[in-house]
Amino acid sequence: MSLHLDIVTPERKVFSDQVENVYLPGADGEVGILEMHAALVTAVVAGELRYAKDGQVNELAIGNGFAEVTQEKVTVLTDVAFQQDEIDEEKVEKALARAEKALEEIDPKEAEEIAAQQAVIASAMAQLRLKRKRASSS
Repeated sequence: MSLHLDIVTPERKVFSDQVENVYLPGADGEVGILEMHAALVTAVVAGELRYAKDGQVNELAIGNGFAEVTQEKVTVLTDVAFQQDEIDEEKVEKALARAEKALEEIDPKEAEEIAAQQAVIASAMAQLRLKRKRASSS
């Protein structure tokens, strides 16, 4: 049993292959997907996407986006997606600090700018959690 997983960002196709299962960070919690899952379109939030391939669990840090699920395929469209070895912890920490500072200085009436900075913060936190989780388990 398997299903096809595509993970796509505006810059590149991050992953495209057959997998055994997929776990997505959804707005209402984690969504687990196996072959023959009911058709679904759902929002994904910044967090950890996991999938199993050949019995091995793989993880990526993803940002906000959407997932389309059919019985044979999962397509994830997200603003960012990084494998653990692609994450530069120092660079992400600096981006997080800049976003947190910018958030403090935004006029509370600027809802769109607040949401944009919160998305940057959530994405950075997802990347750091994945990087640190893998580092602590090594």
